[in-house]
Amino acid sequence: MNPLQRAVIEKVGHEYGFENILPDEREAVCLGSARHRVQVCIAQHSDLFEVDFSSMVAGQLFAELVRSFPGVERKDNTFIADSLDELAQLLRRAAALAKSLPNQVAVGFEALVNKELEQFPASLIHGTEVERLVRQRVGQQAFRQAMLDYWGGACAVTGVALPDVLRASHAKPWAECISDAERLDVFNGFLLNANLDALFDRFLITFNEDGDLIVSPGISAPTQELLGLDKSMRLRWMAQEHSPYLQFHRARFLASNDLT
Repeated sequence: MNPLQRAVIEKVGHEYGFENILPDEREAVCLGSARHRVQVCIAQHSDLFEVDFSSMVAGQLFAELVRSFPGVERKDNTFIADSLDELAQLLRRAAALAKSLPNQVAVGFEALVNKELEQFPASLIHGTEVERLVRQRVGQQAFRQAMLDYWGGACAVTGVALPDVLRASHAKPWAECISDAERLDVFNGFLLNANLDALFDRFLITFNEDGDLIVSPGISAPTQELLGLDKSMRLRWMAQEHSPYLQFHRARFLASNDLT
């Protein structure tokens, strides 16, 4: 690659989540970020860009990118972008996923909590209600941001992309999780609009193993229509990692609706 090609790739990387230039002996531009652990190497051949990602969650990252860009050509584990615009979209989505995939939220969670707790006297912190409330507030904020990143800022069912009406819904409730890793796992829930969130949170709707919507028999057909529920509704996608949490939610749905 010539210097101009390198400069253009570096600029695109900087604008879309990969601001650090990494040393590499290959004929490629290698980039990283201080905000996540994913690295990417980009080689240009004619008008095509070969894009290789590497990280501790490389397998999951690749699977999610394949799902997000089914029309982008691939060669083994390399994406072939046919324009700078397509390259930019790949980088932006990869950077967002890198900040949300398991269990990236949990990595910086303790540091965020400790920073919040610094404003309180030491006598009010360890093992107290203050610490519990801070951990919950910080964790829920971090979980919501991770869900926005993972779902691309759009409802997991309807695709509505209006952040003010979107909620990060836990499949296994916060209080029933056995660890912060479970509470902050981006696969333990879905980004839903307010209507669906309220129903999902109260186990009045759930999703089957294929992601199809299941509605409580206690909600009449006219009420379903008023709520905007439709039998054709389904999750825009469902990863294998969602399954254990959804199994928990379906079991609670069945019990709550006397269907066991």
